Amino acid sequence: MMEQEFEKIYEQYKQQSEQQDQLEANQTNHDGKEEFVGVRKNNDGDLIAFKTNTGRELDYITALEEAKAGKIAHIDVFHKYGRDIIRSEPDGIKENNLDQLPEF
Repeated sequence: MMEQEFEKIYEQYKQQSEQQDQLEANQTNHDGKEEFVGVRKNNDGDLIAFKTNTGRELDYITALEEAKAGKIAHIDVFHKYGRDIIRSEPDGIKENNLDQLPEF
C-alpha cells in the first residue's frame, strides 16, 4: 500500500470517530440542552466566556442568563460574593469542572 492510502484510510477513521462521538453526545443529552465544552479566562484566571457544544461563544452575562433559564446542562448558578456565579454541577468528576475545560 502507498503512504497516501494509509493517510486516506486514517482520515476516514477519524471522521467516523468524530461522527460517532457527536452522535453519542447528542444521545446523552436528550433534553436538548447545550453543554459548555470550552472556556476563556482573563489574566487573573477568572472565567469570562464559555463555548457550547454547538459552537456558540457566550459572554459571562449571557451564559449566566441561559444557565438560570435552565438552557445549559450540568451547570449550577449560585449566589456568592454578592453576585450570581456559574459553576459546574458538583458531581465529583474533576475533569468536567469548568476550570478544567480547554480554553478557546
